[in-house]
Amino acid sequence: MLALSMAVSLLAPLSVSAVETPSMELGKRLFESVQLGSKGRSCESCHRQGKGLDKIGDFNEEELKDIINACIRDALGGKLLGVESQEMDSLYRYVRTFQQN
Repeated sequence: MLALSMAVSLLAPLSVSAVETPSMELGKRLFESVQLGSKGRSCESCHRQGKGLDKIGDFNEEELKDIINACIRDALGGKLLGVESQEMDSLYRYVRTFQQN
């Protein structure tokens, strides 16, 4: 039974219902997922290995979350994430790992 529940959880679409806190793992999955939008692209499509994200240290948390949402809306054709949502916090934390300034 445990093996079945583990297999089901691995095949489930991206969902944070079981996630209690933001995580780097969820942020990475969201960054690489086409499920954030409707155009068949992911954040990774434009920012392979963090390309173009090295200067994000110039932005505070609120500004960067606004930029992330603008990219989701415009480049991915997706719906905005709540700025305090687990999805946004996880994606924000993961994107910050590319910061070099």
